Amino acid sequence: MMVAESGITRQRFKSIMGGSAGNLVEWYDWFAYATFSIYFAPLFFPEGDLTAQLLNTAAIFAAGFLMRPIGAWVMGIYGDKHGRKAGLTLSVLLMAGGSLAIAFAPTYAQAGVVAPTILVIARMVQGLSVGGEYGSSATYLSEMAPAARRGFWSSFQYATLSGGQLLAILVALILQALMSEAQMADWGWRIPFVIGSILALCVYLLRRTMSETKSFTNIDQKREHSSLKLLWRDHKRSCILVAVMSGGGGLASYAFTTYMLKYLINTAGFEKQTATLIIAGAGVALVAVPIYTLVGQATSPIVALALILIPITLHGGYTANNAMVKAEMFPAHIRALGVAFPYAVGNTIFAGTLEYVALWFKSTGNETGFFWYVAICVGATVIAYLMLPETRDTSLIEED
Repeated sequence: MMVAESGITRQRFKSIMGGSAGNLVEWYDWFAYATFSIYFAPLFFPEGDLTAQLLNTAAIFAAGFLMRPIGAWVMGIYGDKHGRKAGLTLSVLLMAGGSLAIAFAPTYAQAGVVAPTILVIARMVQGLSVGGEYGSSATYLSEMAPAARRGFWSSFQYATLSGGQLLAILVALILQALMSEAQMADWGWRIPFVIGSILALCVYLLRRTMSETKSFTNIDQKREHSSLKLLWRDHKRSCILVAVMSGGGGLASYAFTTYMLKYLINTAGFEKQTATLIIAGAGVALVAVPIYTLVGQATSPIVALALILIPITLHGGYTANNAMVKAEMFPAHIRALGVAFPYAVGNTIFAGTLEYVALWFKSTGNETGFFWYVAICVGATVIAYLMLPETRDTSLIEED
């Protein structure tokens, strides 16, 4: 059995799977907003055309990202002080609350400006949650896994992140098949958020039973406590490298998954259900411009899917091991904050503004400029990759 072959104990395996399942639910809730905004945008922002409505929801999407560095800061310190398990438990509880608020938020017709205000607050709570989730889960999985298989087991962090996105799309496909367009736009879009809040509460109960990592329990409590001042003072270079890698990597992920759904509808002209199906099937700097150009001209869903799979596959080189590399760059007493905060900052600056930048380019009639923007931003991360230490030899995760 794989568990025995990798030298991992059953308890470790159970904890890793528990952490991974929670990560999947967290990111399902996060991506559900982007996936279903094509339906609820007119209900919260009734004026203007589709692009204007999507610009408004994209701005709220960015607001959620702005909260991620705050969540990473607060919950990273919390995880370094109270434990990885405590950080994971708190993050999923916040996500449950944010999703529940979106699920039952009144529309603009029912509550006026109160409606988008509730949407903003709920999204900000989700941003706090995700800000803490990445650092906590990446740190937890990397510390819990045995050194010889750390790359493999920590890869579940990004695999479940992508799994959460695919689950959101799968829910969309099922609802689209069972409900009419009018039903989806009226109330069907609320169902995914109800599902997400229920799943998050279930994961909260699961995470309360997980084991703590020995890396955390072995921390010398007399050491200087985790803080942004300490992080920047002692690990400035690592912070910058993680921020650049995360920003480019996050931008690439959103450019060819989350935003691509809207691009297929708003530019390529595919029906909503067809566009969702294409994304469900689902390197990057060199192919960004030609891929977006060709997808925009595509008339066949099969052709569009094949094109999108190219950058998604290339991006796997980053997603497979980024959590482990970042975790191994920081010592245990500041690891959760070290992984979470620069990751959140990089993603906020680049990935968080991606949809707004893309839609702005489109509104100005220069959508091709966005293709080059993606290519340049992702290409810049190559410098960070070249400056990375070889963590196989310099890992700061100590053996149990």
